[in-house]
Parts: sequence; C-alpha cells; structure tokens
Amino acid sequence: MAQAALKRGRIDARAEALAGYGLIAIPMVFFLALSIGTFVYAAYISVWDWNIRSGPEAFVGLHNFQKLLSDPVFIAAIGNTLYYTVIWVPLTMAAGLFLAVIVNQKIRGQTFFRAAYYFPAIASSAAITTIWIFLASPDGLFNGIRGAIGLNPLFALFGYAPDHNWIGNYRTALQSVILLNAWTTSGTFMLFYLASLQSISREVYEAAAIDGANAWQAFWHVTFPLLRPAHFFVATVGVIGGLQLWDQAFIAGGPNGDPANSLMTIVLYLYNALFIQIDPGYAAAVGMVLFAIIFSATLLQRRIFGGGPA
Repeated sequence: MAQAALKRGRIDARAEALAGYGLIAIPMVFFLALSIGTFVYAAYISVWDWNIRSGPEAFVGLHNFQKLLSDPVFIAAIGNTLYYTVIWVPLTMAAGLFLAVIVNQKIRGQTFFRAAYYFPAIASSAAITTIWIFLASPDGLFNGIRGAIGLNPLFALFGYAPDHNWIGNYRTALQSVILLNAWTTSGTFMLFYLASLQSISREVYEAAAIDGANAWQAFWHVTFPLLRPAHFFVATVGVIGGLQLWDQAFIAGGPNGDPANSLMTIVLYLYNALFIQIDPGYAAAVGMVLFAIIFSATLLQRRIFGGGPA
C-alpha cells in the first residue's frame, strides 16, 4: 500500500514537472529564436557583403570590422558613448538613491512625491527632448534664468556667452543630454532602490542607534552596504541603457550626431549604416562590437560588485 502511494506520488510529481516544462516551452522557443537566433544571424551577416533585397553577395570575412575600426566617426561614437555612460550612470544612481531615501521617509504626501519623481520616466522621450531643446536654446529658459539671477559673469569665466546654445554647441551638447536623461531616468532608479530600502529590517537601524550612530553614519555604514544587490542591478541596467543611447541623440543632433559628431553614439552609427547607407553586413558588424562592449561591461560590474546579488 505504501509502495503504491509512493509510486503514485512520483508519477504525479513527474506529470507536474512535464506540465511546467510544457508551459514554459513556447516562451523559451520564442526567446531562443528572437534573442539567441537573431544574435547568431547577425554574426553570420556581419562577415558578408549583404544586399538587403537579394541577401549575401560576397564573403568578406573580417573586412566589415576592419573598415569599422578604421572609421574616425565610429571611434568618436565609441568615445561619446563611453563618456556618456561613465558620467550618466553614477549621476543617475546617486540621484535615484537620494530620491528613494527621501520618499522612504514617513512624510505627508509620500505617494504624491513618489509618483511625481517617477512621472518623467513614463513620459515620451521625444516630447521631453524637444522641450529640453527649447529650454537650452540661446533664448531659452535656462539662459534667461541665469541672466536674471546674475550668473552670466560666472559662466563667462568658462567661456559660455549669455546666449550660449547648450545643445547646438559641440562643447556642451553631450553634457546637456546627460543632464536630461539623469532627470528622466532617476525616477526609475528611485523605484529600484526604494524596493531594496523597504526590505531592510528596522532592527538593523535600531542596533546602529544603540551603538550611537547618527543618521549619516547609519546610512553610510548600514544602508549603503546592504543595498549592494540594488547597486549591481541598477548599475547593470544603467550601463546597458547608456551604451544603447539613441533617441535623444537622434532628436537633438539628427542622424549625423551634430554638432561635429558630438552626439554620435554607437547605436546612432548603427542606424546610419542600416537605414541610410543600406549596408546590413556593416550594420551587423557594428552590432557585434556593441554586444562585445555591453557583455564586457556587465562582466566588469559583476566583478566590481562581488558577484552581484547575494
């Protein structure tokens, strides 16, 4: 009797496992086809002179990659993308953590502030970038405010005229996009950090208070280290997003990343190769280089944060 019940239990467990595998089979097929399959296909295309209508015309090996790495515009795109990522990610992480700490306090209107800080993240990036261009124009709001409060002499020390075009000038175009995206994305990072903050036990803070820690010491020695999994996740998501910058650069600088290629990014360069030059093989080579950069950056972050989430 007992053996029959044990056998029946094993059959039920096996049937349940098969049902589970059956449920995930279709999503896994789509994942393999749309993610792994497209990557393999792009790698295949990258070593061919590929016609968008008739397919492969001639095997070129690594010629697309050699041409790519010898193009000064692509080198500039790599530099711009890395500079943007290195500056934007820590800035946005700091802003997101700061906002998360604020809205995690028991304050009146807590829900309103959480929604208000997050709102730019769900607004249209095209609309926000267009508004930002007007605000940063020579006769825009930013120049008007700094002139009204008497900051023009200070800006003049750094070579910025009263009517400086912040996005139309190659010296400040990329920095303007960094500030724009730090504002729009800090709300998303805030939510990630907020979820981790709420998982920290209050007993930890009570123990720190008993040991005589003030608010800053409790944050730096208790909160910040316990947020290591959140740091890893936010940094990884941020770096991947930063390396894929396209829409704001395209809207602000056009397909050529004007002015003077200062807004040319790797993805914008890929866009030009595929949709303007109509060269799928060359564009696929750009995609392979971008994948290598993102993959390497993710491995580096995993090493920095000690293996990621605990």
